Amino acid sequence: MPAPPAEPAVAVLLKGWPRLSESFVARELVALEARGLSLFLVSLRHPTDRARHPDHERLRAPVLYLPEYLYQEPRRVLRGLVRAFARPGFVRALRAWLRDFRRDPTANRGRRLGQAFVLAAELPASVRHLHAHFLHTPASVARYTALLTGLPFSISAHAKDIWTTPAWEKREKLEAACFTVTCTRLNFEHLRGLAPRADLTLLYHGVDARLFTPPAARPPRDGSDPGDPVRLLAVARAMPKKGLDTLLEALARLPAELAWRFDHVGGGPLLDELRARAERLGLAGKIGWHGGQPQPRVIELMREADLLALPARIAADGDRDGLPNVLLEAMAVELAVVATPISAIPEAIEDGRTGLLVPPDDPEALANALLRLARDPALRRKLGTAARATVLARFTDEAGLDRLAARLGAPAPTRTAAAFAVGACASPSTHL
Repeated sequence: MPAPPAEPAVAVLLKGWPRLSESFVARELVALEARGLSLFLVSLRHPTDRARHPDHERLRAPVLYLPEYLYQEPRRVLRGLVRAFARPGFVRALRAWLRDFRRDPTANRGRRLGQAFVLAAELPASVRHLHAHFLHTPASVARYTALLTGLPFSISAHAKDIWTTPAWEKREKLEAACFTVTCTRLNFEHLRGLAPRADLTLLYHGVDARLFTPPAARPPRDGSDPGDPVRLLAVARAMPKKGLDTLLEALARLPAELAWRFDHVGGGPLLDELRARAERLGLAGKIGWHGGQPQPRVIELMREADLLALPARIAADGDRDGLPNVLLEAMAVELAVVATPISAIPEAIEDGRTGLLVPPDDPEALANALLRLARDPALRRKLGTAARATVLARFTDEAGLDRLAARLGAPAPTRTAAAFAVGACASPSTHL
C-alpha cells in the first residue's frame, strides 16, 4: 500500500499509470498539485511503457494499483468483498451493478465491481472525492466505489471512452456524477444531447506553449536535395483510428524525384504490421521507427521536422480521436500539419489557414497535400505561424487548469478541510 495523503485528497482513477500516450493527463495532474490539491492516484492497470515523461517524475502523488485481473490477487478481492458487505452503500452499489450487468453481461463488468470492492477497502480516509479520467472503465469503478463509500465522483471524458461506450451507460454516469468535463465541442454537444440535466462543461486540454516552442528557424527544404530531404513526422500509436496505413500508402505515391524522410513515434498493436507494409511498399529505407518516446524527445523531433501528418479516421468499432493533443503541440511548435476533418479536429485546424485537411482513407489526396507542403517551405511557414497564433489564442491550458482545480476543491488560503467536499461537488448550476 502506498503512503496515504495526510490532508484532504482527490483520488484520480486512471486506466493505467504512467502511459506515454497520455501526456496530457500527466500534465494536468502536475498542474493540479501545483495549485494545492493533494492527489492519490488509482490505476486499473500496471504500466507497460518503459520510458517516462518528465511530468511522471514530477508528480508527488502516491499510486495504488488495483488487481488488473481479479484472479491474480484473490485475497485482496475477498477482503474487499467482506468489507463491502458491512457498508451502508453495498446494496445500492450491487443494484447498480446488476442493472449494468443485465445490459452488458461481460467479465469486464464483473472485474470493475471487484476493483471497486478493493478500492473502497483500501482508499485512504483522507480521500474526499473521486475523479475518473475516462468515461468507460475508470468511471465504472469510480461510480461503484462512490456508491459503496458515499463519496462524490466526477469524470473527465475524452475520445475512445465516449465513442465506444453505450448511450445508456454514458447517460447514467453523467447523471450520477457531480460534474463532467470534456475536451471538445463535439464531445460536449454529444453528451449534452444524452443527458441534458447533467453538469457538463467544455474544457479543452490545451498546450503548455512555454514548453512547445518553435525553433529559431527551419531550413527551407523543398525535397530537391537528397542530402537534406524534407522531414515528415507522425506521432501516433499504431491503431486503426490513426490512419497510419493510409499515410504509408500516400508516401508510396510521392514522386520518385522528391527527397523525403519519415519518422514515426509511438507504439501500438499494429506497429509490426505497419513496418511490414512499409517493406512491401519499398519505403523501409526512408523511415525511422522510434517507438514510444518521452516528451522532450518528441518536442525535439517536432522542431527538426518540416511537417506532421495525422490522417485520422473512425475505426470499425466506432473508436475515433477527439482533438488529438499532438496536433495542438505541433501547431504550437509552428509545424505545418496535414490531418482529416474527423471528430473535433476542425475545431483547431482551418483548412488552408492553420493546416491542411484531406478526406480520411484517401491516400491520393493525402499524397497531394504532403507533396504540396514538401515543395513549398513558404506555405509551411505561413501555416505554422497561423497555427501557433491559434494555439496561443484558444488552446493554452492555464485558465482551464485553474477552473478545474477550483472545481475539484483546490484549497484557498482560508479554505478548511470541511469546505473541501463542498468545493468538489458544487451544485449543477455551477460551471467551470
